[in-house]
Amino acid sequence: MHGPAMSGWLLMALCAVTGAYCLLRSGGETGEGRRAARAEALMGFGMAAMAVPAAVMTPPAWGWGVYAGLFGVASLRALWSLRRGGHHLHHLVGSSAMVYMALTMAPGGGAAHGGHAGHGVAAAGGVPLLTGLLLAYYAVYVLWSGSRLIPVAAVTAGGGGPTGGGWSTRPELALACRLTMGLAMFAMLLTL
Repeated sequence: MHGPAMSGWLLMALCAVTGAYCLLRSGGETGEGRRAARAEALMGFGMAAMAVPAAVMTPPAWGWGVYAGLFGVASLRALWSLRRGGHHLHHLVGSSAMVYMALTMAPGGGAAHGGHAGHGVAAAGGVPLLTGLLLAYYAVYVLWSGSRLIPVAAVTAGGGGPTGGGWSTRPELALACRLTMGLAMFAMLLTL
C-alpha cells in the first residue's frame, strides 16, 4: 500500500484484528453465516498483508499475482454463491476490488508511484473511473453499515447485557467488523 508508514501499520493492525475476529466468529456460526465470516476473515487478512508499508517490506513481483489469484478465486466463489442471496454481492465487489488493487500495484503496469516503482494498471493509480466507482461504493457502504450499527447497539436484554450467545455471536460486532473493513478498503483505494 502507498502512503505514510504509520498509517500503513495502523491499517495493517486494524485489518489483521478484524480478520482474526471474523475467523473466531466463523466457529460460532453455521451454514451461510460461517461462509460469510470466513470470506470476511480472508478479506481482513488479505487487506492486512497488502497494507504493510512498502518502506518496510516490498512484496516480491510474484506476490501481487498470488494476491490477484487468491482473490480471483474468492470472486468466483462469491459469484457462484450469489444464487443463494445474502451478503455475497458485497463479497464479490470486495474480492474483485482486491484483484484490481493487486493488479494496480503489481510491477510493470505503469509509472513509478509512491515508493513502489512501476505500479499501475493503465497508469499510476489504476483506471480512474473504476477507482472512483469503487470509492463511491465503499463510501456508501460505510455510511450504510454505520447507520445499521446504531440501532443494533441499542438493543439489550432485560439485565442490560447483550442478547444471547457469547461475544463472538454478537451482531453489532459483526457489523462493526464490516464497517471497519469498508473503511479500510476505502483508505486503501484512496492510496492508489
